[in-house]
Amino acid sequence: MESYLGLDFGTSGARVCVVDKVGVIIHEDHIFYPDAALQIHLNWREALYTLLKRLPAPIAAELQSIAIAATSATVLLCDKELEPTAPALLYFDSRAQEESEQLQQLAPTGHIVCSASSGLAKFLWLTKHTELSNVAYSLHQADWLAALLTGLGGVSDYHNALKSGYDTERLCWPNWIKNLPHAHLLPQVVAPGAIITHISSLVAQHFKINPACKVHAGTTDSIAAFIAAGVHEPGSAVTSLGTTIVLKLLSKQRVESVQYGVYSHRFGNLWLAGGASNAGGGVLRQYFGDSQIDELSHYIDPAIDSPLYYYPLPRPGERFPINDPTLTPRLTPRPTDDILFLHGLLQGLSRIEAAGYAKLAELGASPLKSIITTGGGAKNKVWKNIRERLLGVPVAVAEHTESAYGAALLGKRGLLIGEL
Repeated sequence: MESYLGLDFGTSGARVCVVDKVGVIIHEDHIFYPDAALQIHLNWREALYTLLKRLPAPIAAELQSIAIAATSATVLLCDKELEPTAPALLYFDSRAQEESEQLQQLAPTGHIVCSASSGLAKFLWLTKHTELSNVAYSLHQADWLAALLTGLGGVSDYHNALKSGYDTERLCWPNWIKNLPHAHLLPQVVAPGAIITHISSLVAQHFKINPACKVHAGTTDSIAAFIAAGVHEPGSAVTSLGTTIVLKLLSKQRVESVQYGVYSHRFGNLWLAGGASNAGGGVLRQYFGDSQIDELSHYIDPAIDSPLYYYPLPRPGERFPINDPTLTPRLTPRPTDDILFLHGLLQGLSRIEAAGYAKLAELGASPLKSIITTGGGAKNKVWKNIRERLLGVPVAVAEHTESAYGAALLGKRGLLIGEL
């Protein structure tokens, strides 16, 4: 049976998902890192090899493709043998403050790389603090892991490369980056899902994997989760109702706003516009446990407007759809009846989501047509019905949400929307 493998190297561990030729999951597995906050490349390599070793023999023998999703803006330098020459800088690392200030002088105003946690700021920091005589490549986490499978370094995808400054509109490194010291170490960039090459014969032999298996360029973990949700048309969106509310909308137009933290990933011939509020399920958990939320929700009529006009933030400060670092949470008056209070909270969060999509439309994105929901809040039917009423479009729950599943589909298709 033909099989297609996706790997997701997330914040706490690694997952594998294998699908058959019609996209049905036939194998899943996962490994947690010993310490997520102190993870090193050795943890990733061990997880990769362990997950491959644990593949059922019939699946490994018929494997057609592998694609990897990993955390955005995790960067490392390595030599020609793909051995890292210094510890990787993880996605949340913000030590490159001086470099971010340097980039503010070089990059276009408000460019995504002007943050200390950007891939390019980390690249500058690493090249400044590392002995470079043996360095051959600067790679993102997904790039390096794919290179371990092929033996071919120096290839990235335009999702991972966005925060390193790659121009996803013109599909090239801009000249101001090419002129940076050591820019020759930056990878060649291809489309996510593009075939890099076949798996190396040594890896295939060691793990008894089909030697004709192709390794495809990967993506970031959040975009792999979007792919997993199965959204294809302009105006279709995915809302993640986790600790925070994260919106992703497929658009014919590219939209960017430094002020609101909105930027767009190229998605084939479309654009994936996104924004994130500080509000979300984290606010609900300040007042209620999951079982309480489920119980109280049964008594809420989602067709009736709550008279409470809340803006449920966990603490002062909002970034999208309002950009105000001093915005105060609005959670009063609080009724004595917890049912009424929860109703007000759910409606307040739904209003924030609706305002977020309205802001994306205001910035020029395609009009919203439908929403798929992921995250813990997706299971609450009352919240879904409140959202559907306020958003005015159909709202559904994602059948698949795992980034590893999205990576498997990316490798299986070998392309994004509109790419031939």
